Amino acid sequence: MFRLLRVFRWEGPPCPRPSSSSGRARTACPPPHTSGHAACPYGSSAPPWRAGPGACPPACSCGRRPPRPNWRPRARFTLDDYCRDAGERRLGDHDQVPVGLFLRYGRWFRERLVPRVEDERVAAVDRGADGFRVKLSSGEALRAGAVVVATGLTGFAHLPAPLAAAASGGPAALGLISHSSQQTDPSSFAGRSVTVVGAGQSALESAALLHEAGADVRVVARGPRVRFDAPPSGPQWRPDTPAGRSWTLYGLTRQPAAFRRLPGAARLRLAERALRPGGAWWLRERFEGRVPVLAGREITGAEAYGGGITLRTTTPDGRTQTVESEHVLAATGYRVQLESLEFLSPGLRADLVRVGGFPVLDKGFSSSVPGLYFTGPSAVATYGPAMRLVSGTRFAGPRLTKSVAACCDE
Repeated sequence: MFRLLRVFRWEGPPCPRPSSSSGRARTACPPPHTSGHAACPYGSSAPPWRAGPGACPPACSCGRRPPRPNWRPRARFTLDDYCRDAGERRLGDHDQVPVGLFLRYGRWFRERLVPRVEDERVAAVDRGADGFRVKLSSGEALRAGAVVVATGLTGFAHLPAPLAAAASGGPAALGLISHSSQQTDPSSFAGRSVTVVGAGQSALESAALLHEAGADVRVVARGPRVRFDAPPSGPQWRPDTPAGRSWTLYGLTRQPAAFRRLPGAARLRLAERALRPGGAWWLRERFEGRVPVLAGREITGAEAYGGGITLRTTTPDGRTQTVESEHVLAATGYRVQLESLEFLSPGLRADLVRVGGFPVLDKGFSSSVPGLYFTGPSAVATYGPAMRLVSGTRFAGPRLTKSVAACCDE
């Protein structure tokens, strides 16, 4: 018996996901043998406001490019199946997937495969006499033979040290410094000056949306320039992948089992660097010539002044320059750190063997704590960048299910 529970409450609106690990799902079937904790796994670092109402922080579509219709989660429940069933236009391999369509598909998927949905929040998970004790915010206590942590990027938002020092209480949507995952409405910045920090899809798309909403926006990037993927048209010598065209990404996203056999240091290095910052090809025309870029700038400090904030930056030749604005939007990605999963007891967290900040997992996604499983971005250092993507569920789902079933049968 399986209960799908939510760990954190989003600051933004709820999110239907096209998988059984929807951020708002709980299938009640007491007494439970397995407790699955889910909050939008396989998200990207793109901002939630791209979707408008009903969006999921950090996003419901792949940051680099939308999931292709032929990456099948399960026969009879693909995006193509939904379009056929709902009478919507079917998409080709390289068609963009509108976020509204992706959300409708997610609801359709959930209604058929996880029909009994109840919103619930997990307050604490600890060891029990015969497995785990799971305490809900309602006060209900559950026994679980296994726990699956599928919390996506929740709690992993990263701020560079100079920005973190200036945001003493942490980033906040209404504060001087926010993280891209906290913002849902670019129109709230109309007429205001905003500095976007970063050079990935989240940063570049946030900047384009802010510009289109009437904000005075600029991008501060550490690299020498911002880059965009090449469009899918014309002759291609690099293979297609869920994260763009690349021979390297082809191996890393198509062979998660082989990735796990690499030395730990190599896996960690690839997990951190395989997905280079950049924008999707379709974003280029909405960005270039519209949003100024301050490239080659290292942020060394930040200080509030009156109703705004000043960034101190250093150029490659050692010059110090300042950038002033009314708000700083940090589109600076995510860092998996298990200490951020405060619902796990200190004892459980202390017993987790790690590489970097990631849990070390076996071939069935089990951690060093028997019965405690991780999937989604927390599995990237074991199985590679495919675990960041919706398409990664095709690999993770069957293996995780088999492993959890074996654990609960013992």
